[in-house]
Formats: sequence, C-alpha cells, structure tokens
Amino acid sequence: MSLNQVQIPVLENGDRLERYEFERRYTQMPKVKKAELINGVVYMASPVRIKRHAEPHSQIMTWLGVYTASTLGTQLVDNGTVRLGAENEVQPDALLRLHTAVGGQSWITSDDYLEGAPELVVEIASSSAAYDLHDKLEVYCRNGVQEYLVWTTQEPDFYWYVLIKGSYERQVVDGSYLKSQVFPGLWLDVQALLAGNIRQVLQGLNMGLASSEYQTFLSRLSQ
Repeated sequence: MSLNQVQIPVLENGDRLERYEFERRYTQMPKVKKAELINGVVYMASPVRIKRHAEPHSQIMTWLGVYTASTLGTQLVDNGTVRLGAENEVQPDALLRLHTAVGGQSWITSDDYLEGAPELVVEIASSSAAYDLHDKLEVYCRNGVQEYLVWTTQEPDFYWYVLIKGSYERQVVDGSYLKSQVFPGLWLDVQALLAGNIRQVLQGLNMGLASSEYQTFLSRLSQ
C-alpha cells in the first residue's frame, strides 16, 4: 500500500458512525450480508437460522407478494437498504411502500437506495428482547414509518404498531386477523401463520382483497 492510500477500517458490531462512514465501510465488505446503523450504532446480523428466521421470512414475503401483485401502485422490497436521516440506515426483512406517484413518502435515490420512511416495515425477531422491539421501533416511529410489524418466533407473537399522532399504538386482533390501516385489504390470519398454514393465510388475505375497503383503496390508487 502506498503512502497516498488510506485503508478503510472494517465494519465492526457496536461501532459508532455517521451514515456516510457506515456506508463507506459496508460497501467494501461484500461478504457481509446485513448490517444496520441504528441511532449511530452499528448492528451486524448473526447467521440466519431456518425455523427462527428464514422460513418465517419466506412466509411473510409470500403473503405480501400476493397483496402487491394485486395492488398497483405498491412495491414490495426484500432486505433493501433504507436511509433514515444522518444516523440511521436500516435493512428491514421486508417493507411495503406506496409509489410516490400515488402519495408514497419514500423514494429511490440515484444510487438505488430507498430514502425516507416506507409505509409498512416488517421484521422477524427471535424474541421481545430483540432490538427490533426497542431501538429500531423508536427509530421507525420517530422517522414516520406508518405501520411496523414484528414477528417474534421464539415467543410466538405478532406486534403490529400503527403510528397515531406521533406515537405507536399496538393493534389488537380483529376476530382472527390483524389488519393494515394504511393498506386496506392486507389481512393477516395470526393463528394460521403461527401454525405455518400459509394456504389459510392466503385465504384470509383473499377475503381482505374482496372487501369494500380494498375496492375503495384500489379506486383511489387508479385516479
């Protein structure tokens, strides 16, 4: 290495960085699949377990994918980087957003990242002690993510928060379902998903897609 070259430090769990420096270090480490900056602190993911994370993740993507395929003006993103201010750069397990043309509050930058708060963020967490339900929840709330869904797989439960007057309020189950307030028709059959019955989950979603609220939403998106 010449005297004119400066070696970029590696990214380490727990580093305290500005977003620019986080991106600079992250970019030079292509073997690192997931790292996030939360309130200026670096969090790096552990290896992904099948039952605790990978399979639930695929089920969530299937559920959201069917909704997105039916709903023009929406975009589903899997593990995409989202910039939220100078101290936060997150990589949610899944997010669902509205295109800016239909009122969405996030946009894709010239270097192909997402800037601003998507309407719905979904995270898969091991338990309620995970940072997804603490530091990340606070960051998502402060930056205006309208809905935040966390599936805790070791303590089987769903935490679906809705942003109301600047604070998150946890939704309660309506019959068998948790229902999105931002994306009408996006219904989640909680017990079916906990049981791994994706067919029943999609049957419940189809009921949501047949609802009058969803039809009204579609009409608004097409105007």
